[in-house]
Amino acid sequence: MAGGDQKIWDERHASKRGRGDPSPFLQQVFASSAWRIQPGKVLDIATGKGRNAAFLAERGFQVEAVDISEVALEQARKAAGEKGLSIIFRQADLDTVELPEAAYDLILNFNFLQRSLIPKVRKALKLGGHIVFETYLIEQRVLGHPRNPAHLLGHNELLELFRDFRVLYYREGKFVESGQEAYRAGLFGQKVK
Repeated sequence: MAGGDQKIWDERHASKRGRGDPSPFLQQVFASSAWRIQPGKVLDIATGKGRNAAFLAERGFQVEAVDISEVALEQARKAAGEKGLSIIFRQADLDTVELPEAAYDLILNFNFLQRSLIPKVRKALKLGGHIVFETYLIEQRVLGHPRNPAHLLGHNELLELFRDFRVLYYREGKFVESGQEAYRAGLFGQKVK
């Protein structure tokens, strides 16, 4: 399965130009004066071309960025190098990836949903660490990609997946960002036990 997934994502990333801006949700979390996340060790899951990884590296975080697409990672490495950013990029199949326990101060997960990975993510986060997780809701099927229900959140599902975390900010609904409409759920939380 990994080989097929990698080929699909390599082709998608090869056909799209540019890295894009960091996620508006991530920018919103970091712009708020209500939260101060101290630089530490970060894991960016399904990083793609590294737009969110670069955003955090520019702010002094030690970033490890993981994706299945070697094409996307090569573009991310090049862009990071041009900016003088030190980011560890790692190619991995997220179906089988092993994550070290209590290793990260912050974990990012954007535009990607693999429910079987959530327990690993929870364990990989240090006590007191933060999660920033945003992806598509079930209604996204009416707007386009993705359409597969396996890759779409149900209503309040993200809250349930992190029910024992302290939820610092949550949003769910239809949003227009960067000129595009999408049904999304986003959570910013802290591991408290």
